[in-house]
Order: sequence, then structure tokens, then C-alpha cells
Amino acid sequence: MQMELRVEPVRSAGDLRIFIHLTEQLHKNHPQWVPPIYKDEYRYFSPGFNPALRDNHTILALAWMHNKPVGRVMGIINQRYNQSHNEAHVRFCFLDCPDDQNICNALLNFVAQWGATHGMSHLVGPLGFSDKDPQGMMVEGFDEKPVIATNLNQVYLPDLLQNYGFAKHLDLVSYLIPTPESLPERYLNAIQRVQQSDAFILKEFKGKRELRRWIMPVFRLINEAYRDIYGFDPLSEEEMKELAHRYLPVLDAEFVKLITDRRGRLLAFVVAMPELSEGIRKAGGRIWPFGWWHILKCWRSTQLLTLLLGAVHPDHRNHGLTLLLAQSLIQTARQRGITHIDSHLILEHNRLMRAECERLGGRLHKRFRIFIKPLATT
Repeated sequence: MQMELRVEPVRSAGDLRIFIHLTEQLHKNHPQWVPPIYKDEYRYFSPGFNPALRDNHTILALAWMHNKPVGRVMGIINQRYNQSHNEAHVRFCFLDCPDDQNICNALLNFVAQWGATHGMSHLVGPLGFSDKDPQGMMVEGFDEKPVIATNLNQVYLPDLLQNYGFAKHLDLVSYLIPTPESLPERYLNAIQRVQQSDAFILKEFKGKRELRRWIMPVFRLINEAYRDIYGFDPLSEEEMKELAHRYLPVLDAEFVKLITDRRGRLLAFVVAMPELSEGIRKAGGRIWPFGWWHILKCWRSTQLLTLLLGAVHPDHRNHGLTLLLAQSLIQTARQRGITHIDSHLILEHNRLMRAECERLGGRLHKRFRIFIKPLATT
């Protein structure tokens, strides 16, 4: 007897394991797909390790057909963000399913109905707890190389969302920039003025031990500098510590650049990472027993650098600090054999940053979309 399609919440450790590993099945014929590092996935979905799970309303769900899992989705209500932005949005993320409108609709209906019971007015996503999580669904650039910290969805998913009734909320874009031999002359003049000033100190690193003390100041500066960025939710001290524990082991200290004042106060920073996607793919998302070797080999040989984070204290913007950071980062990239830099996600309306990428020869190579849909009212 044919079983009906059903969607049920994740209730057990076994369900969570299915939720995490279902992507292996759904993407087995996806040539660009990069699995997550599964150890990190289990930490992400554990309230004991991820305080965001305790601070927000969340739900995980699986779609089942013929008693086999065929899709997944996560719902999030970030009450603190909703209140501070006068919104009533329920977010969806980790949406994955085959090219089947009924399955996609069932998963989204589940999150929409859950959100409606909590008084939400709109369904929006893909969007995680904050802009620190991968956000947006890829709508352009499916033939480009995947990079860490961005979503990699099947090409049919945007159409399934549009058929469901979603509209564009906003787009984020990514540029692929050839590593320049040097910055344009007008940039160099501004950098020289910064270097001649005795107000700023550029800090570079060779190892993680000397970098460790700066991790928490970096997150505190993020809270000050990102407050007006879409999707950003200020980090608590507990969240900062969890993120530091999660990311410090994988950071390449040479691609972290800081600027302080003479008193040692952090004013600006940039964090980039050699692109490891190919190594993670060969490792199958598993560090042990031999996955680490593939990741290490990729780290040593990759020619692509991904920008992850950057910020300037609001009181010190337009002082040339970003140019000094860029020059230092480019010099290190060239020394390490990096030929291209991925800008990571830039809000579509951030004309200033997009113009800087284009002045450096950057090519817009990917576009990610956040969708929105009003919830049905009774």
C-alpha cells in the first residue's frame, strides 16, 4: 500500500543523524556538492555546544515517503532580532529535497504552520540564526567552484520556492577577484598616509598562539560594526566563546590581519581562509581516519582565498584602514601562491564594496537570494 508523504519533527538522536546525513543521498549526483564537516554539524545542532539553539525557538523536520527520508528543513524564530527590527519573521534554512514540488511544499508548509502558531507573519530564508551562518539560496553561479561558508543548493530549488509563492527579499553577490600584483596608485597614496601616522599599528601573525588573545576583541568589534547589517544578531559572550572554539583550530594565522591604536585597542580586522572545499569533498566531510590528510593537502596547494569577515570600528571608517588591511592580505596571498580571491557575500545594495571589487578586476560570479512570503491568515 502506498504511503502518504508526511513531515515530522526530529525527535531523537537517530532522527538527528538522518537529518544531518540526508544530504549525502540527495546530492549523490551533484558534481559540485561539498559535504559539511560532520563533526561540526553535530556540534551545531547540539544545545550543549551551540547557545543559539537555546536562545531561539527552533524546529527540525524530516519529510518521509514510503518510510524513507526524502527531505529536511529547519525553522528558526529569532525573537530578539524580530523585536529589534519590528518584524514577525519565521526563518527557514537547511532546506533540502529532490526535484519534487509536493515534497518542497510539505516542508515549507510545516515551518509556515509552526511559525503561524507562534504569531509570525512572514516566512523568510534561507536564513540561519544570524548573518554568520550561510544565508541565501544560490540562483546564479552553479558552474563556479564552491567555497566554504556559503550555501550550495541544487539548481532546481529556486524554481520550487518561486512556485510555492516566494518573492525576492534581497540578494547577496560574490566576486571572484584575481590577486593583483599591487593596489592602484590612488590606494597606495592613502595607505602611505596611514603608515606615516603614528596612530595605527598593523598586526600580522605567524601562529595561532599569538592570535588567540585577539579572538574575543574581534567578536566584540563585530557587534559594534555590524549592527546595521541585514540579518545580524549581536553575539553574546557565550556565543563568542563557542565560535572561537569552533573556528580557531581551522584559522590560518597568516591570513588574519588586525589594526590597533597605540593603546592596543582593536580598530579593524580582516579574516580570510585558503579555500578547502576540494579537500573536504575528498575527505567526505570526515576528519578521521584519513580525511585530515586531504584537507591539509588542499590547504597547502589551493590557489583560492575566501574572505570570511572584516570590520572597521565606526569611529575610524574612511581613514584608509581597509586599504592597509587589503594590501597586507594581498601580499601574503601572493607569497602563498594564491591567484584568486572570493569576496564572500556582499549585500546587493552595498554599491561601495561592489565598486571596490570591480576596480580590482573582480567578476560577479555568484548570486544568492533570500526569499520572503506572507503567511496565510485565517
